[in-house]
Amino acid sequence: MRFTNLRLLDRVAPKRPGWRRHVPASLFLAMLALLVAGFAQPQADVQVPRERATVLVAVDVSRSMLADDVAPDRLTAAKAAAHEFAGNLPEPFNVGLVGFAGTASVFVPPVTDRDQLARGIDRLSDGSAGRAGTAIGDAIAAALDQIRTLDAQAGEDTPPARVVVLSDGANTAGQEPSAAAAAANELGVPVDTISFGTPSGTIAGGQQVPVDGETLRSIADATGGRYFAAGSADELRDAYADIGSSVGTETERRDVSAWFIGVGLVLALGAALASLLWFSKLP
Repeated sequence: MRFTNLRLLDRVAPKRPGWRRHVPASLFLAMLALLVAGFAQPQADVQVPRERATVLVAVDVSRSMLADDVAPDRLTAAKAAAHEFAGNLPEPFNVGLVGFAGTASVFVPPVTDRDQLARGIDRLSDGSAGRAGTAIGDAIAAALDQIRTLDAQAGEDTPPARVVVLSDGANTAGQEPSAAAAAANELGVPVDTISFGTPSGTIAGGQQVPVDGETLRSIADATGGRYFAAGSADELRDAYADIGSSVGTETERRDVSAWFIGVGLVLALGAALASLLWFSKLP
């Protein structure tokens, strides 16, 4: 032994690197594994937006939507949720807006301009779509007309589309919802429906306006869409989120080798930095 004084040896002997000596080697081996996997060109299923994807949102603006069982009222909560839904859709999507009461009106034709759509949602108000009543069938028909005339190809090649209907009651005006559902089914357009409100809803004067979702459920079942019952603003946002996660996308097999190579290069950089910092040399 060079130092016979063990107490002195403890002070002058270099400290062993311990677990740190394994870090650069581990990062280097992980980098090699990822690069080998990356150069093998792995593929994965990826959800990508469809070209010409179109969504029509139809919102009930009848008097019953002023019920205050959802704060501050059903219509105001519905408009806020529609803003959030439209904002979360991919930018290339065409999104249109239909308002309906006793009749149906197209407030915004399908556009990619989200500012224009937002202004249309803000214009929704009680009675803004005509006389009293709830014309669910007419709202679906108006939405389908917008899909059929989206572009020059739409007449022969229907764009991938979906209609989302929000209402709090049964159909009381216009064409029968079953006829509109049949037209949507023939066109290959699913209709997702949301019944919004609670059984205890009331409007000014104390008139009760309980939510009725049976018509909406039957429309969704007939067109291959989905039915949601939302009794609060949070439940409404959740329903829109579920719809947004499935609308207008398709599964494609895509090369994801860039991810493996990118992570591998990051690990290589980490191995080099750790080795230089702790051992003053490259691995």
